[in-house]
Amino acid sequence: MSRVSARNARLDALALLVQETGVLRLRDAASRLGVSEITIRRDIATDSDQLSCLGGYILPFQDGAVGSDYVLDQEKDSHAVAKARACTAAAALIEPYDTVFIDCGTTTPHLARQIPANAHLTVICYSLNVAEELARRNDVRLIMLGGVYHAEAASFSGDEGIDVLRRININKAFLSAGGLDEQHGVTCSHFHEVPIKQMVMQRSVQKHLVVDSSKFGKVRAARYASISDFNSVIADQPTPWS
Repeated sequence: MSRVSARNARLDALALLVQETGVLRLRDAASRLGVSEITIRRDIATDSDQLSCLGGYILPFQDGAVGSDYVLDQEKDSHAVAKARACTAAAALIEPYDTVFIDCGTTTPHLARQIPANAHLTVICYSLNVAEELARRNDVRLIMLGGVYHAEAASFSGDEGIDVLRRININKAFLSAGGLDEQHGVTCSHFHEVPIKQMVMQRSVQKHLVVDSSKFGKVRAARYASISDFNSVIADQPTPWS
């Protein structure tokens, strides 16, 4: 069988599996088909008319959505060392039995990976990439906020998630940002994230902004807070205005 024929056969098999399940975990698909996860990502990136691969999950293609997270994987690796360094400092703030919120983005999965073992935490999130890191932990109680799925950010939004947050007291919130500027404040790229971030900040005892230094001085479209609203800015380098 030629390489193209093999790829088309895999895509057809994936389409059937997704039709049966609605959403298919990437690693489960790789196991079922006997290939690597990167092979499946490349298949979908090459021909994304049927499927989307986002946040470690395979979904039916949605018109107007990003067809593959192959580029998102590159963003995930961008400044990865700096992101991991910031998240190491953030994880040190977590104490046993805390209720913790972890924001969406490409920085926060590093924090999810570094949550201390056997700390008996409750963790709230609304993004697939963070949930995927924590779903396998039997020492973490995971609360996933639902609603409308946004493929471009691999996250959810809606009144359902806001209502859940209103009933929860959060010890420590770790929020992300696409830009951090002394004049224009703390910003992100997606407006659907703003109500969730702001409700989390209302419900949290401590609010920590976790970013890598490449975000310093940048301004994105959606403003959700001032720098002074946070108890701390945790980054791989000191902020220019500190």
